[in-house]
Amino acid sequence: MRDDNCIFCKIANGEIPSKTIYEDEEFRAILDLGPAAKGHALILPKDHYANLFELPDETAASVMKLAKTLGARMKEKLKADGFNLVQNNGECAGQTVFHFHLHLIPRYTDDGQKIGWKPGAPSQDELEEIRRQIAD
Repeated sequence: MRDDNCIFCKIANGEIPSKTIYEDEEFRAILDLGPAAKGHALILPKDHYANLFELPDETAASVMKLAKTLGARMKEKLKADGFNLVQNNGECAGQTVFHFHLHLIPRYTDDGQKIGWKPGAPSQDELEEIRRQIAD
């Protein structure tokens, strides 16, 4: 299923040109136009899913396998020192295009990027309460 109003559907299905680094019947991987680092790419499913929670389990598994393959290729070819996989869900989490996509970000020593968060300091009691909420 595709969304005719979704720019990533149009890119994934070849209606809008992109710098494609990989394509098969299920996905297109493209270079990001505003890269965090050299080689920053996006894996886009050709079908429309707004976020991770709409993604079928089989597609989720396939996207991770593809990320592993492309990440290894990018590390080898671009001589990256490390790698980030980033996937945002919801506006408050930084999602700006509501079509599931996975960022593949090769990292280089001293590349100046900061992809992370400020660590919190919960008490053991708070951690236990959260654990119970999730696990039970």
